[in-house]
Amino acid sequence: MRNIQNKEFEKSSMSSIAIVDYGMGNVGSVRNALSLLGAKARVTMQSDDFEAASHIILPGVGAFADGMRELRERGLIDILNREVRDKNKPFLGICLGMELLGSDGVEGGTTQGLDYIRGSVRRFLIDEDAFRLPHIGWNNITTRNAATLFRGIGTHDFYFVHSYILTPEDERDVSATCDYGVVFAAAVERENVFGTQFHPEKSQKAGLAVLRNFLNYHAQ
Repeated sequence: MRNIQNKEFEKSSMSSIAIVDYGMGNVGSVRNALSLLGAKARVTMQSDDFEAASHIILPGVGAFADGMRELRERGLIDILNREVRDKNKPFLGICLGMELLGSDGVEGGTTQGLDYIRGSVRRFLIDEDAFRLPHIGWNNITTRNAATLFRGIGTHDFYFVHSYILTPEDERDVSATCDYGVVFAAAVERENVFGTQFHPEKSQKAGLAVLRNFLNYHAQ
């Protein structure tokens, strides 16, 4: 991967990334992936770091209710609203982080989400005799031609680990889908807000390309 850093990812070196530290999942792999792209990334829950950042990433593994509680108790919801909603900074939610973009979720008890993407987070409604949950492993996605995160990417095989899915109210917010017993939103996009249900940091070259496209995005 390091051999492709200089040419393919040179633009991202100008980005300064704040990775949200809220105790939900291993953020080290996200930080390492960003380092390969030449981006300066800080794992933080400090207001000053978010204010200084050009882009913000919310990774996550775990239950929806736990994630929202941790964000709330650390005072991060107000910070994110200021930087993402008021200042329109590019924002990427990964796995649980994408789910938290929704209006509400039921995992761990019905809980209000960030409401950046109108929609609800529910457990997969699939034949669990035919499809194991959690959905773990590599799967192909289908992207929309204008999707920002997938520009110039030749392969659409990404790594998933999840049992819950975000279903946006507006189909136009879905930038990629995946079929795992049912067709679900594998990625979302609304203005400066992006989400991937898969883990780009674990998806090798294609995942790095998704992160590169995010870093190269600047809100109008």
